[in-house]
Amino acid sequence: MMKIGILATGITPDELIGQYGSYADMIKQLFALVDADFEYTVFDVRDGVFPESAEQCDGWVITGSKFNVDENLDWMQKLKKLILEIDASKRPLLGICFGHQIIAEAFGGKVEPYQGGWGVGLHSYQLLGDNAFIKDGAEPFTISAMHRYQVTEKPENARTFAQSEFCQFAGLVYGDRILTLQAHPEFNLRFETDLVALRAGAVIPDDVSDAGLAQLRAENAATDSKRVARWMFDFITAS
Repeated sequence: MMKIGILATGITPDELIGQYGSYADMIKQLFALVDADFEYTVFDVRDGVFPESAEQCDGWVITGSKFNVDENLDWMQKLKKLILEIDASKRPLLGICFGHQIIAEAFGGKVEPYQGGWGVGLHSYQLLGDNAFIKDGAEPFTISAMHRYQVTEKPENARTFAQSEFCQFAGLVYGDRILTLQAHPEFNLRFETDLVALRAGAVIPDDVSDAGLAQLRAENAATDSKRVARWMFDFITAS
């Protein structure tokens, strides 16, 4: 059984955690969609809880977070060192949202607030290039988004595999062992709807949240989370 270390950089808002669980729980639920037989260990790195070494698990996942990489907190500096250690150890690594961003920064990329503002609701992305871990065609995919920051300059060692007009570097691959996504395949429609509603006005501008909520509440609203989960599973088990 493959042992997966979840590096938790954030936690679900207090108002929603009772119903939906933590971000680490959502990672487990995502892989359950494709019947992944993984053993999980969660490390709350935002609280300073780190693994003893990159070799402690067979593969790694970095979650999303309310924090921004430019805060450069002590635990973020330590996490960037761990990212490089994981890469050197030849273990597979997945990054989602904040994870996507801090991995890019660890390898010399640039992350900053996007001039186009917040990305919320359902976002669709085009696939680029030849990707061995994607075995179900090259059709665009749609998943939940929740971000104001994004990668604006990708690292030299990264290749873009997914993009949209709103997010140029929405999906990055580093060789055959690191795969990252800006958006959230682990967020289901109900959670994303409740999260956008919770943050509307106070955090996310009303016009942006209203548009996102209208999209999420549409009769035909759907995500391709199971499809993306399969890519992530195939990637991490093949590395």
